[in-house]
This record gives sequence, C-alpha cells and structure tokens, in this order.
Amino acid sequence: MNIKRTVAAIAAATSLTLGLSPAIATAQEGTVKAWDARTEPPIAVSNGKPQSWVQQVDHKSVLSYKVYSPSMDRDIPIAVIPATDANGNRLAGAPIIYLLNGAGGAEQDADWLTKFTTRDFFAGKGVNVVIPQAGAFSYYTDWVRDDVRSDYVNGPQKWETFLTKELPAPMERTLGADQRRAIVGFSMSGTSSLVIPTHNPGFYNAAASFSGCAATASPHAYNYARLTVNRASRSGDFRTVTPEMMWGPMGGPYNGYNDALANAEKLRGTALYISTSTGLADETDMVGYLIGQGVPAPVASVGAAQLQVEGGLIEAAVNQCSHDLRAKLDSLNIPAHYEFRNKGTHSWPTWREDIQRSWFTTIAPAFGM
Repeated sequence: MNIKRTVAAIAAATSLTLGLSPAIATAQEGTVKAWDARTEPPIAVSNGKPQSWVQQVDHKSVLSYKVYSPSMDRDIPIAVIPATDANGNRLAGAPIIYLLNGAGGAEQDADWLTKFTTRDFFAGKGVNVVIPQAGAFSYYTDWVRDDVRSDYVNGPQKWETFLTKELPAPMERTLGADQRRAIVGFSMSGTSSLVIPTHNPGFYNAAASFSGCAATASPHAYNYARLTVNRASRSGDFRTVTPEMMWGPMGGPYNGYNDALANAEKLRGTALYISTSTGLADETDMVGYLIGQGVPAPVASVGAAQLQVEGGLIEAAVNQCSHDLRAKLDSLNIPAHYEFRNKGTHSWPTWREDIQRSWFTTIAPAFGM
C-alpha cells in the first residue's frame, strides 16, 4: 500500500465533504531542476515529434527548467522568459506572469511560445514570464480522481496545488523575483485564470481571461468542460475522461467550489481583464487571409470552415459566459477591463491581441509599472 497516496486520499475525501479543494493544505514546495530542453525535448502527443517551443531555448532569452511536483510525483517542464531591462540585462526583484496554455497546450504544439512572439513581446518589459508546458485538457485544476488513464491525462492531476503551492516560491527564488504575480489564460485556461484566484484571494495582483468561461457548475458550462476533457481520450467516447473525474458530479460541492461565476466576490481586489468575441467571422477567419499567410488553398479552405463553424460556435458560447460574468461583477461593484468584440472566433489572432492589451491596460498597472 502506498501510505503517502492513502493519506492524500483521506485528506481529499475530508476536503470534499467540506466543499473544499482536495489539495493537501500542507503541500510541499516543488524542486526546480536545471534542464536543457533542446537536448532532451519533450514529445508532442499529437505528432510524436519534439515540441517546437524548445527551439527557442537559448538559456538567455528563453530558459527551460523541470520542476518536480510532489502532489503529482513527476517533473513538469517549464519555459521562462526572464525579466530584462531595455538593454537586455537581467533584472532581480521583478514580478512573474504565470502564462497558461489552452486545451491542447504544448502537447499539441499549441503553446504561447509556438503560437505568438511571446519572447519578443516581453523582452525589455521588466517582467518574468513562466509558462508550464504541460497540463493539456486538465483545466489546471485539482482532479478528484487520481486513476485517470488516457493519452493526455494520466495519473494525479493536481495543477492548482502545483501552480499555487509548489511552483511559486522556488521559482521566485530561482529567478530572484518578488511576490507580485499575475495569472493569464485563454480558452480552457481562461476558466482556470479566474477560478484559481477565487481560491487564493490576494495571491495574484492581476488575472486575465481570454475567451474563458467563468462558470463551471451550470448544465451548459459543465458540458462545455465535458467536450474539452473528452478530447484527452482521443477516442470521443465521453467515458475515458469526464468532468466527473475532474470536479465530481455537476452542481456538487467541489464543482461549485470551482465555479468563478458563483464565487465572483472573491475576485474583489484582483485587477481583472476579460475578453470575448461573438463568434461571427472576422477577417482572420477567411480563406483569403489564410492564403495570404502562406497556407495552401485547399488547407486554407478547410481551416476557414473550421474556424467559422467550430470556432464560431465555441466563441458564441464563451460570449454568453463572459456577459454573465460581467453582469455578476457589475452587481458586486467589482471593476474589470472588458474587451468584448463584435466579431471574431475562438482563435489565436484575438488571443495574440489580448496578451498585448492585457499587459498595457491591466497587468503592468497592477504591478505598478
């Protein structure tokens, strides 16, 4: 019998009875390990090839570490853009942005370093950017089940414990950072970037959610999560990986605990940036635009159809979620910066725009920069 795991299970069960997180309150810090991602690259699950982001690791403008997670009993790959001044010199005493990937993440070569010029944008801005390069389809939450087995989600998923208890202190020491923090996510992690601050009031100076759904416990929101985590199975069976494995039954205590709309009062005091589009096609969703970006015509035609139909439907759903959150925050007199666009689908062009706007409108001011 694994005594450590048994104790964890008992603590989790007790916490769930109280409607609290299953994470152990006395979680240990993680251990930061030196790692050269170029010579020991993680493999993308989607294609079996080395993840593309490692090509940017030069141990100067992009660093790579592995951080051991006691709660998940494994090393988590971390990419870091270190804080620099306008002359490119490293800075101590700088804040950290925890930048979370979307559903497929680095495991599908769809991470912040691969899909945006993140390194160049943050160069010289005096802020560290820490990107966990794992966690596909996990919602960066602490799952109630530790025995999930699939291509993407395997074993204990204790991402909130990792992000709030195991990673920050050792990473702050490693980078010489201070305790100013922001959390940023999009799509799946746009939910996480709102939920995690409700569990940790005051821990983050700012939180930014791009195309995320704050609600998780209502029937429509819970089933949005079902569609997302089901993709982790690659089977489409809606049985191998389910939201019940993640948050327990719909509307149950732990599901409600992980609903940022229901717990919006706990966002008070955190600078907020919230964005959404309507799902109506924008210029970047058109065949001609994709061809102009060098995409072959047949591929561009399929891609545009997928963006306009699938991406449009997802963003329309997110649009409803975001308006619900705005109404709730307004009723509580909690301020936020909103970017509600009249057109645009669930796609990278808007998120690239959001990371830049959120920095200037919300995150930098929250850091006093």
